Amino acid sequence: MQMPRVLFTSPECRAVVVDLRGGGELGDHHVRERAVVEVVSGRVSVECLGETVDCETGTLLNFDPGERHAVRALADARLLLLLAPWPAAKHNTEAEKGHDQHLPVNAVTEPIPSDGTSAETT
Repeated sequence: MQMPRVLFTSPECRAVVVDLRGGGELGDHHVRERAVVEVVSGRVSVECLGETVDCETGTLLNFDPGERHAVRALADARLLLLLAPWPAAKHNTEAEKGHDQHLPVNAVTEPIPSDGTSAETT
């Protein structure tokens, strides 16, 4: 299961945190922007250009625009995804129009818990 959350959006870039439960995956896909991914916590397996590598916490990955890749969590994992520029030319922005954020540059809409659980309280 994946739980992405947009942290920040501007014309220069978009920052997204993605929590993946162990065994969860972001299947074969690509984005039109340059994608820089940091493994903030946990371990993931990344497949790109016919090669698969296991990545530990602290690994930084860089994907060219349009480069196909897949990510699978080997354990519960948190990824920080930076997309730049945002949105890239020809990116479908219709779905994004309702999600514009009018927050200070360093703000997020809700805290990100350090244990990977939802910020909602019961």
